Amino acid sequence: MQRHSQPKAQRGKLDSIAMDCLMEQMISNMDADDMGWSGWSPELDWTAFAGAASFDDGDVDIVQSMRCKDEDYGLDGAPPLHEWSTSASASSAGTPTEDTTAVALDAGGEDDRGLRMVHLLMAVAEALSGSANSGDLAQVILARLKELVVTAAASGGAATSMVRLAAHFSDALQGILDGAGGWASGEANCPGDLLEAFRLLEDMSPYVKFGHFTANQAILEAVAGERRLHIVDYDVMEGAQWPSLMQALMSRNDGLPTPRLKITAVTGSGRCRRSAATVQETGRRLAGFAASIGLPFSFCLCRLDYDETFRPATVKTVKGEAVVLNCVINPPHLPHHAAASVGSFLAGATELGARLVTIVEEEASAAAAGGGGDGGDEGFTARFLDELQRYSAILDSLEAGFPMQDRARRVVEKVILGPRIAGAVGRAYRQRVEGEMAAKGWSERVEAAGFRRVGLSFFNLCQARLLLGLFNDGYRVEEEAPNKLVLCWKSCRLFSTSVWSAPAAAPPSALVPAGFSFEESELFNFY
Repeated sequence: MQRHSQPKAQRGKLDSIAMDCLMEQMISNMDADDMGWSGWSPELDWTAFAGAASFDDGDVDIVQSMRCKDEDYGLDGAPPLHEWSTSASASSAGTPTEDTTAVALDAGGEDDRGLRMVHLLMAVAEALSGSANSGDLAQVILARLKELVVTAAASGGAATSMVRLAAHFSDALQGILDGAGGWASGEANCPGDLLEAFRLLEDMSPYVKFGHFTANQAILEAVAGERRLHIVDYDVMEGAQWPSLMQALMSRNDGLPTPRLKITAVTGSGRCRRSAATVQETGRRLAGFAASIGLPFSFCLCRLDYDETFRPATVKTVKGEAVVLNCVINPPHLPHHAAASVGSFLAGATELGARLVTIVEEEASAAAAGGGGDGGDEGFTARFLDELQRYSAILDSLEAGFPMQDRARRVVEKVILGPRIAGAVGRAYRQRVEGEMAAKGWSERVEAAGFRRVGLSFFNLCQARLLLGLFNDGYRVEEEAPNKLVLCWKSCRLFSTSVWSAPAAAPPSALVPAGFSFEESELFNFY
């Protein structure tokens, strides 16, 4: 991209100018006075757990010996996860060393308790991973872990992210043992609770706005000068992404008439989907906002088939409009969508003649992308550790930014993060049981299918950096490719936004599931 060839002095000047321009634009959307600026401690060396050991008969004795009285464990407060001691490590032979045993049995303080919880979590994963797949051993270890969590909570330790993280992962592992690993724990939340938690998460972190702002800026630049813009949104959710785009369309100064915006919201009947009535209500709110600023606007519903597949022919397009596909995959506050459903949507970009395809997704680690073993035993342990790291980073980032907002954090954890952890661990285990290979990230998939990269502007990069600057300084943006930005907490890669153009020919069948069947789309014009 052009910015890579700019002299450092020129780029620094542009950076300063862009930041000044963006500050006034974005500061109204976020209250900087509420942001936390507390420091952060050194990170845990996760390599101490990467070589997780297999459990044999001797290890059962270790677990049983840990069932001593709670007061023997010095449970008087635990540190954040990234402050744990890493003195315990696994031996090269795959059996815990004497140091590990000593730490597990030592009646030490805060660091030892946090470390014990991690080792017990990994021990449960290992018990579920072995060739014998010992559910009985896993249950014994999990029972001891729950004792530690309960005792820690009773002594005030529930205020620490480590104890809460251990509680969520304990519930997720228990779900596997009970045969119910997955998103089920989140289905009891009413829509009002979910909306409240979503808004809290949006205010407390950049996890939602990062993808929205980056995608919106790319859309604005791709359709500059167009009279009609049609966005096909894979999951419109609460519609939170689009008011800022509407305002930007109204404020463009190219001298052309205000463009007409049309949003087609993809909806379906699956458990991961909102009802058509809920999506219609989102459309009415967006229509009301568009009317308040004078933007010509229409909203459509496009229904997926019973198996959640997408057929492009059901989207009503008009000649001359610029079509954009927006795909926020597995947002932080919703369960995962089936890969076949996402693939069918992205594969429709060519038939719809999409000008741009924006993808916001979770970043996959080497383990999640197949680099941590196949769908078998070692793969599950590696994927479990990956999810433990990911959600440790998320919980720690929320606590670091808002140390005094305990109630808000707990709402987000109960309604959003807890169910997501259950789903993530359940999927990792199902890959082990069913022998599935984990999928690569969608940016890698679409590139392999012939999609072309669309470079992000320097302005877009500056906007992302400014957004993160409004939160705790532990956040950073990584420019992985000319068309892709990654949101990180310290060294942990969490979410990414990438921008693509559709291939000239239909993509390979790898992106397109068979068996399309669709109901008619429903069109609702509001302006």
